[in-house]
Amino acid sequence: QVQLVASGGGSVQAGGSLRLSCAATGYTFNRGCMGWFRRAPGKEREGVALIYTGGSTYYADSVKGRFTISQDNAKNTAYLQMNSLKPEDTAMYYCAAASGLICATWTKGEGFKYWGQGTQVTVSS
Repeated sequence: QVQLVASGGGSVQAGGSLRLSCAATGYTFNRGCMGWFRRAPGKEREGVALIYTGGSTYYADSVKGRFTISQDNAKNTAYLQMNSLKPEDTAMYYCAAASGLICATWTKGEGFKYWGQGTQVTVSS
């Protein structure tokens, strides 16, 4: 049984940093991709960052230069380092895993098979 557990969220002031973690059990990071997504109240889910098992990374324009996605294959854990946080980054953040062509159209998270439970990030001004 595949399980993704997201953690690391919290409340910070603007300009602060957080590191989210996504620990996977029953799933190995040797295929496909892992993504981080977020949903703010009243808004649609949006893709934040994606990493392929080969190491290629992609980011939403809104977080480029501030967020970094990485993964530790030995620990089956993905990370999202978030720096220079802004109030507009406030949202529930989810990690998700997918394989194949689903990864190529990742920005809305459609088709991602496995999802973590979400971790709340709140950034105050």
